[in-house]
Amino acid sequence: MAIDVVAPPELASGTLRVIPLGGVGEIGRNMTAYEIDGKLLIVDCGVLFPEENHPGVDLILPDFDPIRARLDDVVAVVLTHGHEDHIGAVPYLLKLRGDIPLYGSKLTLALVEAKLREHRIAPVTNVVAEGGRADLGPFTLEFVAVNHSIPDALAVVVRTAAGLVLHTGDFKMDQLPLDGRITDLRAFARLGEEGVDLFLPDSTNADVPGFTALEREIGPVIERVIAKAPKRVVVASFSSHVHRVQQVLDAAVANGRVVALVGRSMVRNMGIAADLGYLQVPEGVLVDLKTALELPDDRVVFMSTGSQGEPMAVLARMANNDHRIEVGQGDTVILASSLIPGNENAVYRVINGLTKLGANVVHKGNARVHVSGHAAAGELLYCYNIVRPRNVFPVHGEYRMLTASADLAVETGVPRERTIVGENGVVIDLADGLARVVGQLDVGYVYVDGSTVGEITDADLKDRRILAEEGFISIFVAVDRQTGRAIVGPEIQARGFAEDESVFDDVRPQIVAALAEAARNGVTDQHGYSQAVRRTVGRWVNTQHRRRPMIIPVVIEA
Repeated sequence: MAIDVVAPPELASGTLRVIPLGGVGEIGRNMTAYEIDGKLLIVDCGVLFPEENHPGVDLILPDFDPIRARLDDVVAVVLTHGHEDHIGAVPYLLKLRGDIPLYGSKLTLALVEAKLREHRIAPVTNVVAEGGRADLGPFTLEFVAVNHSIPDALAVVVRTAAGLVLHTGDFKMDQLPLDGRITDLRAFARLGEEGVDLFLPDSTNADVPGFTALEREIGPVIERVIAKAPKRVVVASFSSHVHRVQQVLDAAVANGRVVALVGRSMVRNMGIAADLGYLQVPEGVLVDLKTALELPDDRVVFMSTGSQGEPMAVLARMANNDHRIEVGQGDTVILASSLIPGNENAVYRVINGLTKLGANVVHKGNARVHVSGHAAAGELLYCYNIVRPRNVFPVHGEYRMLTASADLAVETGVPRERTIVGENGVVIDLADGLARVVGQLDVGYVYVDGSTVGEITDADLKDRRILAEEGFISIFVAVDRQTGRAIVGPEIQARGFAEDESVFDDVRPQIVAALAEAARNGVTDQHGYSQAVRRTVGRWVNTQHRRRPMIIPVVIEA
């Protein structure tokens, strides 16, 4: 559905403008810009991972265009936590202006800095922690501890002359977290007493009833699965899920096994987490991949990436028999992660591939080997009641999730007209305690394809999908410019359409006739003859074969 673009008015003095550049109506590429009195603050800068309808794309970035000409006005980028959908696009933003200060917790910035080293960028970083504050021009920030599926997550309080904003980042309300760090509801309540003018809550699980299960319930399940496994065990999870890796390390030790980390991002991130003390590594449990492959099958656990079915990640390569770890009969594979919407087909394809190889695949659908990192509806109700916001703008979720979050707000007493369910690019102005939609920007996907950023368009992806699904037909013909008579050809080549060239015998005379007809109708240029060929072949292939391949006519005038 197309979005009507509405240019916002000039921003009035003392008014706070909020524009999500990603992360609204989708799971990923979270980025929100705040503007007041000529200055910009950015909260999060993440990526979205491509789906099957994005062939050849490596990453999808937020749309920087609305702020591209204003980068000198950006006072800082605040990062709520270290997941890729919140930090993955930072290198691409800093390539536009390298000295934008970054604010985040110790682990978050360590993960970002490792990523930036790969891009040869030396960032300006500022470590903050819960309870800390920062004054950045017209913005006064406060940081609040929240519990998530990665340590050191923070909510951000943005105070301005226009009012107080609470931006939760990703969070849940696990009351018995593995690291003992709970979401600071006392701070939420204090802010509620002060008066929250605009609340931006994580809405990923807003349509899930009840409460998110405890993280500590997962460890015993993983330990039991490993205990019963007769041969090798592979556990796949997000490469930044420190708590899950900790549980796997502990379960491996309890069963007399060693662990090999597999996947570049897994090795890098867990090395950082261990160095900073977030991951407790028992003595002797970690070995390298080469050593693990030489050990007896019942002594090894492989901790890998690829839980979302990414085609080039470790797990998918195992499923395709394209990895040094050869999964076979009697092996156990545990998918210890959630299923991000849009990845279902890819994940089940990997599960089927591993099962065909003889593995016992354990996943969230048949065992409690993962719990979400996001607050469910019951937890959000608590937050709405504690915070008592004047206005609500749900973020981080698909449209159904945003709507569910807004409905929860209304149930707790927030007036319906003070809830905003929007799209990326919606322009919200906050003034005098009222948040209003004042415009809609045209923001889109920015594709990273190899070394190129933003050069691939939606039209290019459509062409790629056609090539993959329908095939390719090229027609070469040399014509007499005046008469349209075919002097050479038509020579037809196809890929992904038909192997037997005789299938085109019927259409060749039709092409010759169409060229002559075009000349009789006054066509004397190359483009006109090419269009005649394209129409003829397109009509024939659609009628005779019910296909719509890409058709490339090459007409040379003689």
